[in-house]
Amino acid sequence: MVGPKRISRVRLFACVLLVILFCCTFARAAETESSGERALLAKHSLLKAKLDKNQFGAPIYLESLEGQDSVRVDMYGIFHYPFEAVREALQSPTAWCDITPLHINIKACVYKTTKQQTQLTLYSGRKYFQPPSDAYPLKLAFRVASSQPDYLELALVGEEGPFGTKDHRIGVQAVPLEGQGTFLHFSYTYSHGTMARMAIKTYFATLGRDKVGFTLVGDDGKQSYIDGVRGAVERNTMRYYLALQTYLDALKYPEGQRFEQRLNRWYDLTAKYPRQLKEIDKAAYLSNKKMERAQQEALQAKQGN
Repeated sequence: MVGPKRISRVRLFACVLLVILFCCTFARAAETESSGERALLAKHSLLKAKLDKNQFGAPIYLESLEGQDSVRVDMYGIFHYPFEAVREALQSPTAWCDITPLHINIKACVYKTTKQQTQLTLYSGRKYFQPPSDAYPLKLAFRVASSQPDYLELALVGEEGPFGTKDHRIGVQAVPLEGQGTFLHFSYTYSHGTMARMAIKTYFATLGRDKVGFTLVGDDGKQSYIDGVRGAVERNTMRYYLALQTYLDALKYPEGQRFEQRLNRWYDLTAKYPRQLKEIDKAAYLSNKKMERAQQEALQAKQGN
């Protein structure tokens, strides 16, 4: 029998691990497959029907693969904003630190730029308020590989992560579409060891057993939502997609109003998917995020950027 204290530790461990694994899961696209503007536009044409109609009710398509010691996920999505606006947001570490903390489990995001590189640090924790000092940091080297009028590619790389994870690779590619839209590809891979694998297995056998993703699996007569690691990846995919959507939506407001607008907008968008994304009520989310924002600002001030 598993005691309540052990279950609580396992829940925190697995929850943080799954968030970090996804955060860092966007992947070695430039290394393992053809990249560039034409390749991405060709992928858009291939996926158009699936982007128009899918289980998300949004222009998103997911491909995921789970091995014994690794996970890979590729997400393709459309944003109905000009490429220039999306490119400016994604190539800015400041914007990433406005976008990622909207996720309920991201407690803070800070960055530091030197002559050699920019480093982004994400702090992951529980769904309730936590200061960064009580969360788990993941350090990622942030590099813009290409920023052109019609193409963006960047990479975030973390050689070592918490709980024995390693080789975190996030890749981001984007191209403009006709009609002032933008098509994005997020890819991610990571590797993990025995400790992480056992924690995730225990979590989904206990506290996470009722959590599901968006994809329906099984026969037509008896379908159910996907669960386990792939279900977690799908939930986090939607959370980050909605976070970027929210960031872009809030740009129309004066700068002093954007943070409040982002919080309200992100929660309202996630509330459309209560089966998958409901965690806490709105008042608690807003209160937690305002306290975490203050902690993030104080931590960023120490970085000197």
